[in-house]
Amino acid sequence: MGYGFLDIAITPAVRAVQEQMGTAEMWEDFASERASDRFTPSEAAFIASRDSFYMATVSETGWPYVQHRGGPRGFLKMIDERTLAFADFAGNRQYISTGNAAANDRVCLFLMDYPRRARLKIYAHAQVLAVDADPALADQLRVPGYRGRIERLYRLRLTAFDWNCPQHITPRFTESEVAEAVAPLRRRLAELEAENAALKAGRAIDGASGAG
Repeated sequence: MGYGFLDIAITPAVRAVQEQMGTAEMWEDFASERASDRFTPSEAAFIASRDSFYMATVSETGWPYVQHRGGPRGFLKMIDERTLAFADFAGNRQYISTGNAAANDRVCLFLMDYPRRARLKIYAHAQVLAVDADPALADQLRVPGYRGRIERLYRLRLTAFDWNCPQHITPRFTESEVAEAVAPLRRRLAELEAENAALKAGRAIDGASGAG
């Protein structure tokens, strides 16, 4: 039987805080009822439309680390209903996430859709691969036309996922999203400017005819 995100997230310490705050009964049967160990078409569509995400890892010393990963829309790919993968492009060359994943393969991803105030959380086990270790996967993860240099591949085996409520997510928009939203306004403005120019030209001709 599959299990849910909260089966993992709610530890004894978390349960103790829930009991202290009076919410333990609220979540008591909620976790196991929401098996989420495989993606559905809803998650597939959401993942395919993302151009960034946040990934958390933990070091050998117990310190968490969260890194932003970005690329062209859809660079994080759903290989099957239980597997994600992405090409890791060259960055600041600190390799903190990669080093952490080598010591502890547990990761947590946050995928954000700020305009729609949606958030998908994913627990997974990460496998870090050299680009030539799986040529077929590397070809699948390449992004034509993108200038980023691929240093390695990440394959993520899904453990569980969950959706957050939209509360406290402030809507934000990328440059392309703003351009798409204002495109109809720009087209309408161009039409009005053309109509205005035509009217002015018509008045100029009428004025010239009257003067004669």
